Amino acid sequence: QVQLVGSGGGLVQAGGSLRLSCAASGSIFGFNVMGWYRQAPGKQRDLVAHITSSGSTNYADAVKGRFTISRDNAKNTVYLQMNSLKPEDTAVYYCNLKFSTRNYWGQGTQVTVSS
Repeated sequence: QVQLVGSGGGLVQAGGSLRLSCAASGSIFGFNVMGWYRQAPGKQRDLVAHITSSGSTNYADAVKGRFTISRDNAKNTVYLQMNSLKPEDTAVYYCNLKFSTRNYWGQGTQVTVSS
């Protein structure tokens, strides 16, 4: 059973920084992709960034240059460093793992950026 546990959300002023973490537990081996999605009220869940087990990254245009995704494969943990936060970054952020044709989600963590 694969489980994802995310942490690190909170309230921050515009221009501030937050770091999200997500640890995956269970039997995970081989190629996989870990990432973060976000969902604002009334909107769909969209990709923020993802990173493969080999280290390749992909970012949404809205966060390029401000957010950095990284991972520790030994700990099956993915991180999202968010800098220069804007009010439009306010959303629930969900950790995601794609592995062996399956899609796993964390419980979501709220990020609120005040203007």
